[in-house]
Amino acid sequence: MRALLLDRDGVICENRSGYVRSPEQFRFLHGALDALVALTRAGYRLIVVTNQSMVGRGIVPRAGLDAIHRLMCGEVERAGGAIADVLVCTHAPDAGCRCRKPQPGLILEALRRHGLDDEVCFVGDHTDDVTAALRAGVRPIHVETGRGRASRARVRWLYSDRVTYLAGLPDVTPLLLGDASDLAGTAPAASTHP
Repeated sequence: MRALLLDRDGVICENRSGYVRSPEQFRFLHGALDALVALTRAGYRLIVVTNQSMVGRGIVPRAGLDAIHRLMCGEVERAGGAIADVLVCTHAPDAGCRCRKPQPGLILEALRRHGLDDEVCFVGDHTDDVTAALRAGVRPIHVETGRGRASRARVRWLYSDRVTYLAGLPDVTPLLLGDASDLAGTAPAASTHP
């Protein structure tokens, strides 16, 4: 089975400094919806793995978060794609859980729940995403959207060529659907940012 794990904020939708608190605030990043549809049509099972501490912090109730995800999945479905699952850590950062990235628990749960091996990729925009992916034994793809531009130098310093570096989710599609034989390498020549 072909599958792709994805962070949400900064990869699929706009990353807001005060959280995406309602369906009305949810906005797909440029090209992200088309990429999700193309990957679905190519036979990829898409699984979102996201930290949403606004629930644990008491900012938004779980029902509000679920409404955001219903909207996201519905929009993807109406466009011709599908999100198979959304796994969420709702804990506050100081809760000490095993599921909040950079811990690998939520990624490992996604692998277990969907019967996947470690040959899948995880797309994220933050150092914590890359760290969680490597701890879980999956292949990290770091994108510059969201917090990615700010975290790129740190990710390169920590993990160098263990990570694939791309501009955004639309660039993941040709990588996976083309020659994906070396996903542990550096970015294609088109991505020249440090």
